[in-house]
Amino acid sequence: MHNWLLPEYIEDVLPAEAARLESYRRQVLDLFRVHGYQYVMPPMMEYVESLLTGTGHDLDIATFKVVDQLTGRLMGLRADTTPQAARIDAHMLNHQGVSRLCYAGTVLRTKPDGLARTREPLQLGAEIYGHAGIESDIEVQRLMVKALQLLGMRTLFVDLSHVAIFASLSHMAQLGTQQERELQIALQAKDVSRVKELITNLSEKSRKAFVALTQLSGGIEVLEQARDVLPDSPEIEQALHEMATVAAALSNDEVTVTIDLSELRGYHYHNGMVFAAYAKEYAGPIALGGRYDEVGAAFGRARPATGFSLDLRGALQALGPATLNKGILAPASSDGELATVVETLRAQGQIVVEALPDALLDYSELACDRTLEKVDGRWQVVAI
Repeated sequence: MHNWLLPEYIEDVLPAEAARLESYRRQVLDLFRVHGYQYVMPPMMEYVESLLTGTGHDLDIATFKVVDQLTGRLMGLRADTTPQAARIDAHMLNHQGVSRLCYAGTVLRTKPDGLARTREPLQLGAEIYGHAGIESDIEVQRLMVKALQLLGMRTLFVDLSHVAIFASLSHMAQLGTQQERELQIALQAKDVSRVKELITNLSEKSRKAFVALTQLSGGIEVLEQARDVLPDSPEIEQALHEMATVAAALSNDEVTVTIDLSELRGYHYHNGMVFAAYAKEYAGPIALGGRYDEVGAAFGRARPATGFSLDLRGALQALGPATLNKGILAPASSDGELATVVETLRAQGQIVVEALPDALLDYSELACDRTLEKVDGRWQVVAI
């Protein structure tokens, strides 16, 4: 019955879980801050033209839409903050050099999504604008790893792919728009039989290359296998080189890099490396990201960009039930010395709840396991 007043896949977050979410939200934002990422707070609602431009193209069916009563124009509730961050960089900040932006806030989606299976994810993310080199891809992915380790995930798997490989093969095969789209969907779904069905009209060389994409997944040795089986192309060689460079930079005792060349998530706006982070005890990706150069052109200024985001609620689901930190109950009293002790304890970070006169005292409801009592003429903290 606790959900009966709310729409499906929308829920209240109660005190213990809310406190945990807020604590980790602050810690992750502090991590972003010390790495030079500036915090932005885009609006929850915008005109759909800006929300669904550029990176937002694939978000159309995921976006709740309403009519603005002031203008009559169609507005959308954001389903992803990345398009808004791209708009802020391109149109509002207008920096000439590199911009680093981060954000944290609720997004709304028409259908449940992600690890938490919610329509109201708490999305945190970081983006770099104005740098097209592999160094910014490495920086963003290292920051993602640090954020997930801060959330308690010590053993991580980072899965890499590169949409330029599929784009190059599509260009070589001279695919039409519809055939390219259907083939991308089939590869993303790992539907090998559908892939073979869609490429029957292509040359033998192209057929072998597209089928190879369905098989090129595993450890970093896949990159060498790809060099052997995929056609020679400057774009493909550059993509493989970039993934090898990132794999070398990320791999250590706590991070394993894997490759999946049929992973084409966000093909319509990603133009370079895409990546996803996984961990033990999680059934799906915890964080997603990739390069999306030139998206800012839709907002009047083309800028290279790369970044990642995660749903904090989904990322914390393996931690088990949250518990409230216990506090200290101070009795209802006008004693000036007691007031001083209470403020001193609060300044030290202690939770102190002041009892109200004639109110029922239930220590469990107040989340207190200690009390302030006068012992030998002095106020002292005493366990209940």
